[in-house]
Amino acid sequence: MESVLGISAFYHDSAAALIIDGKIVAAAQEERFTRIKHDKSYPSNAINFVLEFSSLKIGEIDSIVFFEKPFLKFERLIETYLAFSPRGFKSFIYSMPIWLKEKLFQKKFLIEEIKKHGHIKNLKNKLYFSEHHLSHAASAFYPSPFKEALIVTADGVGEWATTTISIGKENKINIVKELNFPHSLGLLYSAFTYYIGFKVNSGEYKLMGLAPYGKPKYKDIILKKLIDVKEDGSFLLNQDYFNYATGLTMTNNKFEKLFGQKVRDPRKDDITEFHMDIAASIQEVTEEIILKICRFARDEFKIDNLCLAGGVALNCVANGKILKNNIFKNVWIQPAAGDAGCALGAALAYWHINKKNARHLETDDNMKGSLLGPQYSNSFVKKYLDKVGANYQELEENEVIEKTSEEISNGKAIGWFQGRSEFGPRALGNRSILADPRNAKMQKLLNLKIKFRESFRPFAPAVIEEDVSKWFDLEVKSPYMLLVAEIKEEIKNLNNIKERDKLNGFEKIKLGLSKIPAVTHVDCSARVQTVNEKKNRKFYKLINKFKKKTGCPILINTSFNVRGEPIVNTPEEAFNCFMGNNLDVLVIENFFLKKEMQNKSLKKNYKSHFELD
Repeated sequence: MESVLGISAFYHDSAAALIIDGKIVAAAQEERFTRIKHDKSYPSNAINFVLEFSSLKIGEIDSIVFFEKPFLKFERLIETYLAFSPRGFKSFIYSMPIWLKEKLFQKKFLIEEIKKHGHIKNLKNKLYFSEHHLSHAASAFYPSPFKEALIVTADGVGEWATTTISIGKENKINIVKELNFPHSLGLLYSAFTYYIGFKVNSGEYKLMGLAPYGKPKYKDIILKKLIDVKEDGSFLLNQDYFNYATGLTMTNNKFEKLFGQKVRDPRKDDITEFHMDIAASIQEVTEEIILKICRFARDEFKIDNLCLAGGVALNCVANGKILKNNIFKNVWIQPAAGDAGCALGAALAYWHINKKNARHLETDDNMKGSLLGPQYSNSFVKKYLDKVGANYQELEENEVIEKTSEEISNGKAIGWFQGRSEFGPRALGNRSILADPRNAKMQKLLNLKIKFRESFRPFAPAVIEEDVSKWFDLEVKSPYMLLVAEIKEEIKNLNNIKERDKLNGFEKIKLGLSKIPAVTHVDCSARVQTVNEKKNRKFYKLINKFKKKTGCPILINTSFNVRGEPIVNTPEEAFNCFMGNNLDVLVIENFFLKKEMQNKSLKKNYKSHFELD
């Protein structure tokens, strides 16, 4: 038995992953334990979890792999400041002490931190460093079901690379094309995220959700002034308008003058049609670039399978366009596509490339449904609920399914906590809030009263795998909620769609555009999750029971948390969230709790508990 521990840390979404004999055993983000969203600190809790789950001590781990090379990153920082001097002097003065203290000596720091987990012999000889985009590529290719595939990775920046095209074949990965900093699709998208008043490295999905409310009026300005896109999808960003290379903000005054408005202050400025149009414009530009990269890669290398990773691969609208345009026969996207997934990629790259070990392919993939985190026994849950004085029913599994599906069909919102937690940013049916997609009021209720977040945000439908093509224009599986597809024509409410076209902005939310209005976005699209009976049996059973009651094989599935909070990780966090918002029912494993039956003294003041994202 040979074990490899992968670690990502110090930028955002720190994580740990463990593989044994090439098989993925456990993986988790540090944020789930510390309750700090996108936590970038050394992932001591995540490492403790993967060790405990596999019954290993740190001293028994054969190899430890960090997800990038800090010296190369430091080199990029110094060269960037020299290239842009004296413009970046303020940022240089700010960041250099941090780099010199923490990051230049990262290997030493890592060794010191790893030793805190317990005694380990010859640690210096066991510690390896991958490269950032190789870690991304490995996270996408090795768990995929393909013997051979093109791999596209795109994010903010690694050491130098921001976008790469690789070829994966058997157990090898060869990076064949690379675009380097400061020319970055991820940073371009983040610059617009910042400009609209959302948080960088957190609010990009809000920008994506806002885009369908607007029109791409500023697309031509972006393409003429900010970015020069070539036919092969490579591009150059005009640094005159950006501040991320050397400054402390993403954009500068010239950027504001170009679009005619200042950066939105989310504390006092409303989102207007201008912001919707800006979002629509950058989304369309992003999609265009991604499609060009994909077409070029397919034409150049003549490979029919595509794997995607990097933060940009979480843009499920763009992913849906790749599929819709039939550029590749098959597409597989790493569910933990951001930096968290690099912990897994680093471990897999070392196992297959350095150690030259063969791959073992699965029909779907090797990610185990991305259900790789902690789980809790019924006895553990019971002990906790008794300790806090919760009022509950303990039921058999079939009773849990029956009662939960009944409550959902009666318009109730459910906190659903089952099995192992998800690795990656999406709740996939184990740490989820569930509700009836047919209820036109549910989208607004969930956003404002339960998630405490912006009313425009869409919700995802979780649909039984075999029924997906009856409700959505999607003929493939989408287990990780990473593809956006159109609602089927026969499911749409055509009269309301005509009315929608007469309205502006958020007025469009009020119209039920289909038979499943709570998961139908304003452009009649949905971010689809297909649910497989083998990969997640209990969640599948619940949706199937709901289908038998209602004829609808779909549930609203959103992450079990409130705005600014990481997804709940423990029964205690699930109960606190339940008692701090307007959820009606909580189901933790086989325990069924109704809000109305709880002691009012257990109510939590939860709304301002977490820093807004």
